[in-house]
Amino acid sequence: MTNKKEKCGIDKKMQRRLSLGFDYQGIETLQIKPEDWYSIAVILYVYGYNYLCGLLASVYHLTRIEYGVDQPEEVCIKVFAPRNNPRIPSVFWVWKSSDFQERESYDMLGISYENHP
Repeated sequence: MTNKKEKCGIDKKMQRRLSLGFDYQGIETLQIKPEDWYSIAVILYVYGYNYLCGLLASVYHLTRIEYGVDQPEEVCIKVFAPRNNPRIPSVFWVWKSSDFQERESYDMLGISYENHP
């Protein structure tokens, strides 16, 4: 007998994702290919995930570039902010390239960046 998940293809689609581990609240983070995202979103909605609530977070993708190294080291940092007081220290004075990201996440999410110019 086939269960509902198998009938609508959720198991097949969800196999095409990569687990990035669990966050500080124990919630799994998944990496999904852009071409799979819409169909997976519809499937998740059908299965009861009917509320999209983004965590307030600032994401920084950092690359360490060194002379003579073919493959630079990379790290992705996610800084979570509480909803009741979404404040994160600005890293503008460390990386000037964070200016646009910090301004946009302030406008879109309301995250305040302390000491941002």
